[in-house]
Amino acid sequence: MKALIYDGPETLEFRDAPDPVPQDGELLIRVEACGICGSDMHAYLGHDERRPAPLILGHEAAGTISGGERDAERVTINPLVTCGTCADCVSGRGNLCANRQIISMPPREGAFAQWLSIPETNVIKIPDHVSFEKAALAEPIACGWHASRLATSLVSTHGASALVIGGGAIGLGSALSLANFGVKDTVILEPNADRRAIVEQAGEHRAIEPDQLDPNGQFDIVIDAVGYSSSRTLACQYARPGGVIMHIGLGEASGGIDPRRLTLQEITFMGTYTYTPEDFQNTAAAIFNGDLGSLDWIEMRDLKDGAAAFSDLRAHKVASPKIILAP
Repeated sequence: MKALIYDGPETLEFRDAPDPVPQDGELLIRVEACGICGSDMHAYLGHDERRPAPLILGHEAAGTISGGERDAERVTINPLVTCGTCADCVSGRGNLCANRQIISMPPREGAFAQWLSIPETNVIKIPDHVSFEKAALAEPIACGWHASRLATSLVSTHGASALVIGGGAIGLGSALSLANFGVKDTVILEPNADRRAIVEQAGEHRAIEPDQLDPNGQFDIVIDAVGYSSSRTLACQYARPGGVIMHIGLGEASGGIDPRRLTLQEITFMGTYTYTPEDFQNTAAAIFNGDLGSLDWIEMRDLKDGAAAFSDLRAHKVASPKIILAP
């Protein structure tokens, strides 16, 4: 098969790779669409020791089952593979499974390829009216759905306000998910003017540049979809006393947290990793039902042009919250 292979910092090549061989209980999937995630970009820059070269990246995927009883069925893929038997899995928190794997990290190759193998329990059927590229958004939006569900379980949604830091797919997905959970007053902070214009049209939230943020403003919920020291500083500054900060982004490993303010103002700071199986299923259902809007903020490119797409993202030349590569 052909695949986009990460060979080292800022080096990707579209070339031949071994075809995947499904194990017991797995399906062979012809990949139709796969989004570029921030974690793919971290690996591309050489900032993720969990993703050593050479490796096929990509985990936001949808495709078609090849062979078996479900041959030709269109599916979206939950890339998080768990043991299913530990206490966390049994309690519904498979995202915390100590034995979890995710495609695009060894030992599992990713989905920037023509073919992928994945356990049958990790796929959800796509209705005929939903495109592969929109179905592939289930993974990044599920991250925001998970954070929004946790946040709204900790604070009342009645009259609640929210600040989302970052207007990429996870930040935008967080804002759309917050609206689904009853938070109607949401502001997305996004410095890229072209992206901000797209984000503004994607839902009922507002999108502003950093200079427009009221220095005296406060929010019941702050979702940091960036994860840099500077964004954590903003989150700690703008969370209301008694409020909640949900930290999704993995931009930097440390810095920016104000433990004194968190303590004195009784602000909850919670790390949030991916999603539970139920969160993924509910996100997919919301996409299929049209509950998260038209989802027309995607830019499609060919997988063979993936290296250029990564380069453009690196140079901040991309306005769309999500680039999706199609093999």
